[in-house]
Amino acid sequence: MEHSRKTRGLRHLALRVRDVRVSQAFYEQMFDMKVVWQPDPDNVYLSTGADNLALHQVPKEELETFATSPNHPLDHLGFLMDSPDSVNALFLEVSSQGVSIVQPPKQHRDGSFSFYLADPDSNTIQVLFEPSVQL
Repeated sequence: MEHSRKTRGLRHLALRVRDVRVSQAFYEQMFDMKVVWQPDPDNVYLSTGADNLALHQVPKEELETFATSPNHPLDHLGFLMDSPDSVNALFLEVSSQGVSIVQPPKQHRDGSFSFYLADPDSNTIQVLFEPSVQL
C-alpha cells in the first residue's frame, strides 16, 4: 500500500503524573528537556527539540487511587542517546543523584546498549543507544 504521507516517528508522549512540578524538574534535569508550552499550572509540554513530552497533573480527587504499580499498560518509554559512552555517562550521573535504577547498563544481542531507570511516578525509562536509528 503506497501513501503520499510520511510518518516522522513516534515523537510525542503524554504522561499523567502525581506532581507536575516534580516530574518537570526530573525530565529537565535528567534529559535536558525544556518547556515549550505551559497552558496552565496542571499541564506542561517539554521537548529536546526533536520530540514532545506532555505532563498532565492527576486531579486531586484521583490522587489517592492513582496507580503507581509497575503493572500498568505502559511498559516503558525511551530516550535515544548518540553513543554507548553517552548511555554510561548518564547512568553514572543518575546513579550519583540517587535516581532509582531498574536495570544497569547492558549490551543487547541486537547491538544496542541501554539501562533502565524510574521517574518520580515509577514509570520505567530506557536510556538507549540504538545503532539502527539515525538521530
